[in-house]
Amino acid sequence: MAMRRHPLIPSAGSIAQQQWSPYPVRSVLGLIALIVLAGGIVLQFLTILSGVSTSTPLQHVYFLESTTNGISGGSGMVRNPSRWTFFAICGAENGNNANCGNVVPALPFDPPRNFGTENNVPETFIGTKKFFYLSRFMFAFYLVALFFAVIAFFTSVLAICTRLGAYLTGLNAAIAFFFQTLTAALMTAWTVIGRNNFRAAGQDAHLGTYAFGFTWAAMACFLISTVLFCVGGSVGKDESRNTKSSYFGRKRSTRSRGSFIDNESQRRVKDEYD
Repeated sequence: MAMRRHPLIPSAGSIAQQQWSPYPVRSVLGLIALIVLAGGIVLQFLTILSGVSTSTPLQHVYFLESTTNGISGGSGMVRNPSRWTFFAICGAENGNNANCGNVVPALPFDPPRNFGTENNVPETFIGTKKFFYLSRFMFAFYLVALFFAVIAFFTSVLAICTRLGAYLTGLNAAIAFFFQTLTAALMTAWTVIGRNNFRAAGQDAHLGTYAFGFTWAAMACFLISTVLFCVGGSVGKDESRNTKSSYFGRKRSTRSRGSFIDNESQRRVKDEYD
């Protein structure tokens, strides 16, 4: 004979469903995304501050290095080799940045302009503005990506607690990822083409490992954080269909506990009379 469950006693499945809450999962995902996002911002700062200081680890960060054999007669000092960083053109000493020039905001990569002469400068750099615009837009997009990444960092506190905060932070992180991707693409374009042009002219040129690593790693961090923030926002979405959610993520049941007990009590009385 099968035993009937008392109508006022909830089943084990319903108890487990009531005890499960999406908030711990959302908090863990938000915290992990916050750490990854912060790592990407740190990598951005390490790249942007190159050329401002030669202290560790900034002395290793540069975009392109090339020898300048035979290039002379410019209005400024031509370093041999020369390293293009975010804010200045530096020399090299023991593998580190040294003897950096004046700090110039959004320093363009334009060898005739940088050296102040066209004497023995590779011809592919003369009479063109291609490298100037590629590098200038890269610098601008770098700052835009940093701006949205910092905004996402501040709003990430809400992402740990609420679905709306998670989606809002994910949007900011996605915008930072978009502009960081443009930045990485433009950086790769002008540095690789510039290296090849210097090498074709007989110079010894190579790319900056740290600048490339930091830039592309920051892009990866923003992508991962965007996914984690959005996943955190989607946690508990199915449960919210049967509940009314406030803008701050607190759920209020559409069916009160008192009405549930009253209905069950009326059902028991009816069964007794039947």
